[in-house]
Amino acid sequence: MTIITDSSFIYALYNTKDSYHRQAMEFSEQYTGRVIIPDVILPEVSYLLVRDLGYHGVQEFLGKFKEVGHSLEPLANSDLIRVHEISVEYSSAEFDIVDCCIMALAERLYITKIATFDRRDFSIFRPHHCDYLELLP
Repeated sequence: MTIITDSSFIYALYNTKDSYHRQAMEFSEQYTGRVIIPDVILPEVSYLLVRDLGYHGVQEFLGKFKEVGHSLEPLANSDLIRVHEISVEYSSAEFDIVDCCIMALAERLYITKIATFDRRDFSIFRPHHCDYLELLP
């Protein structure tokens, strides 16, 4: 099983002060499948860490992140076209653009599971490749 991670999951995983940290750690310790981390989430995670922990929080995150050896999934030009389509189709919901990017990646890579604690946008979205996205943990 392959999952895509959202900013909220990575933020909780690397921020010991976050209320979801324990849940993120437990899930990541038990999960044995492939994890895809969209490169587009890094600025959002960094922003949240600076906001809540200061710049040193980003430095700690980057140090730990590189040690684990996560690989990042870049957006393709076709993803950006789909991001725009999703943002227009769901304009009344005002989806976060990073979430739209993750939705487009999920469709392109045929992934049905998202690791996130920010469930609103992903619960509303109806992807082309499946009936709905399964939200974990």
